[in-house]
Amino acid sequence: MYCMSKYVAYLRVSTRSQKLDGLGMESQDRVVAEFVVRQGGELLEVFREIESGSKTDSQRPALAAALKLADKAGATLIVAKLDRLSRNAGFLLSLQSAGVDFVCCDCPNVDRFTVGILALVAQRERELISERTKLALQSAKLLGRRLGTRSPVEQVVRMNDGARRACRKFAIELIPVVREIRSTGVDTLQGIADCLNRRGYRSRTGGKFHPSTVQRVLRSAA
Repeated sequence: MYCMSKYVAYLRVSTRSQKLDGLGMESQDRVVAEFVVRQGGELLEVFREIESGSKTDSQRPALAAALKLADKAGATLIVAKLDRLSRNAGFLLSLQSAGVDFVCCDCPNVDRFTVGILALVAQRERELISERTKLALQSAKLLGRRLGTRSPVEQVVRMNDGARRACRKFAIELIPVVREIRSTGVDTLQGIADCLNRRGYRSRTGGKFHPSTVQRVLRSAA
């Protein structure tokens, strides 16, 4: 008599935004469902969780429940990707000895007897990523680079400083023209503004010159 294979699915995403946006979870649902159909199996239940992959099963109740049901029903725990379980070698090695069969859709030939090797590789990659990050931060500090985000107050100060420098640069470039206009006998702010407009000059913001604009130019140049 044919005995249909039974599966218990465990789906996990790392962040709440992935769950809300349907990123990750939906694709895992689809991959698992297609795999079970190809195997002619039966999917008993699907457990979903939003947790960090570095946590153990005791810190992930959905995974603990999935393992318990799989053990009780004699079913196979199924996940869409190996890293959906964990990148922690100790955890995967304990899963290896727990007596629950499992299958990864992206690595169907991996079982509880061979996952130990992949777990060690995954753990080593995790450690290397951490080491590379620390070295990069150390190098940045040695080069005098500032790490982290500036405070809002500091950002405003820097923006204001930049605006003042831009105004002064514009004024210094325009002041020779103003002096030439003054040399012709035009000495009022309105008169200077009219001359600049007739010659086709534009203010720093692209508008026409007015007495107040000319006054700001004179102050910035000073």
